[in-house]
Amino acid sequence: MDKLRRVLSGREENEELGLTAQVLDSSTLSFSTRVKWFFICFASGVLCSILGTALLFLPKGLSLFAVFYTLGNVAALASTCFLMGPLKQLKRMFEPTRLIATVVMLLCLVLTLCAVFWWHKKGLAIIFCILQFLAMTWYSISYIPFARDAVMKCFTTCLS
Repeated sequence: MDKLRRVLSGREENEELGLTAQVLDSSTLSFSTRVKWFFICFASGVLCSILGTALLFLPKGLSLFAVFYTLGNVAALASTCFLMGPLKQLKRMFEPTRLIATVVMLLCLVLTLCAVFWWHKKGLAIIFCILQFLAMTWYSISYIPFARDAVMKCFTTCLS
């Protein structure tokens, strides 16, 4: 079909495409393939999180929990790239309404791994996992219209 489109548009076969055009032409996925890989990636993220929770009770379980929980969040976040594409996902992640939540979420992901591997502070890793959960939740509800306002209103009502 692409050859027919090129011939009808007058573009020759040996014409050089730019790098961006070559990448976009070679990386298009059908809708069903995108949905399948979304579910595969999301399910692997959930599985990593559950596995991390199950490993929590082993001798080095806090470290394993932090690593698997972080990998699960990264996989769940990456799964949305299959639905909307990686460039569109990155653009939406760094929109002004999501910028703070995105930065805090990514920072907590990195700091959790730093606490486990370099600083060897298990308690700090658990604190970063909790912050990761809160930041990921706040980031996720930013895609639902008026959800953040409803959560804020609920908390202010509960605290007053």
